[in-house]
Amino acid sequence: MQKIEVSLEKIRDEIKEFYDYKKWHFLTLNGVALADERLEVQWIFSKYEAMDEIVIYYVVIDYTDTIPSVVDMIPSAIISQRELVDMFGVTVEGSSKGLYLDEDSEISPLKGCSV
Repeated sequence: MQKIEVSLEKIRDEIKEFYDYKKWHFLTLNGVALADERLEVQWIFSKYEAMDEIVIYYVVIDYTDTIPSVVDMIPSAIISQRELVDMFGVTVEGSSKGLYLDEDSEISPLKGCSV
């Protein structure tokens, strides 16, 4: 597994340069609440035809930061982006609340559940 830290400002450029849909499968966009009330956001990829070859791009953000969308590059990311919005209460460009929770829900079940 390769884990690569990237700044929030450069995450789209890094993923755009890395991602080749013929070589890499986008697994998910994941959030990990940190003890310092910040959030680690992970874009996780596995290589086709390679066992256990995983690449994770990640950023550490404040909950008030806006996460850029990658849906224009990886359309299936919309589900993971919306899940992140619902579960952690963060803003992801172009991703609305309401996948699992009511759109007007004020709770974020995983916000603050640090590891």
